[in-house]
Amino acid sequence: MRPSPLSGREREVLELAAQGLGNREIAKRLVVSEKTVVHHLEHIYLKLGAENRAHAVAIALARGWIKLRRPGKRGSEEV
Repeated sequence: MRPSPLSGREREVLELAAQGLGNREIAKRLVVSEKTVVHHLEHIYLKLGAENRAHAVAIALARGWIKLRRPGKRGSEEV
């Protein structure tokens, strides 16, 4: 497995996107602006050569760089 080109924060953003959260919800969870989330996603797409959010999630999951998590009361439960 290749090392991930994503920063820790980019992985967090992508894992939340993989849970189906929108930019506004991701921003609230990470206590950042929605514009910051968009900025992170743009970097993620460039680094992974992805065309969109779903494509980026698929690439990162396939390469083992993120894990699919189910939202829960105490954080997230790994699927």
